[in-house]
Amino acid sequence: MTEEAPFFRLDWVFDNLDMLAQRTAEHVVLTLIAIGVGVLIAFPLTLFIHRRRRLIGPVLGVAGVLYTIPSLALFALLIPITGAFGLLTPEIGLVSYTLLILLRNGLAGLDGVEPDIIEAATGLGHTPLQRLWRVELPLAAPVLIAGVRIATVTTIGLVAVTALIGQGGLGFVIIVDGIRRSFTTAILVGVVLSVALAILADRGLVLAERAVTPWARARPQMG
Repeated sequence: MTEEAPFFRLDWVFDNLDMLAQRTAEHVVLTLIAIGVGVLIAFPLTLFIHRRRRLIGPVLGVAGVLYTIPSLALFALLIPITGAFGLLTPEIGLVSYTLLILLRNGLAGLDGVEPDIIEAATGLGHTPLQRLWRVELPLAAPVLIAGVRIATVTTIGLVAVTALIGQGGLGFVIIVDGIRRSFTTAILVGVVLSVALAILADRGLVLAERAVTPWARARPQMG
């Protein structure tokens, strides 16, 4: 009788710590680039369409179409244009999936600022730009950061799929080392590390939100 291979090989984990650290770093970099570029696109676009309400529908419609395209199909469409190798193809796809989340949360945050507060700021002599930076954005910050949290966690999951086009970070461990070789240990390690990244990123952004919006934690005292 042949001896069955163990379900989980701890020796493989220790033998591949350098590779796992490298793939984890790649995963983080791919995520940070996607979120950073997504914010750079979505933030000014949110401010623009918030002031020009008739553009909200078309802009969210385009972002919604991009969001609904399956990731593999989107990468397949991009490869003939951007090439199969390098960061451009996966990052275009990853950034496109962040836009709808960031735009919707951005609009929700700005729309949630009470009109009375805006009027009071105007009455105090704030220009529209001063009112935006000193009043509207600080009050909208919890919802804006919540959008970044959702987009970050979503992107961490999507990064794994880019392993199919030569990137992927931990997705390379899961798909190439694990699924293609039917190697359970690589699959489990890749999944656990991906989930751990998502949890750490989410908790880190929660702490950042609390640090920059201390007023949001305030609760009225009951007499």
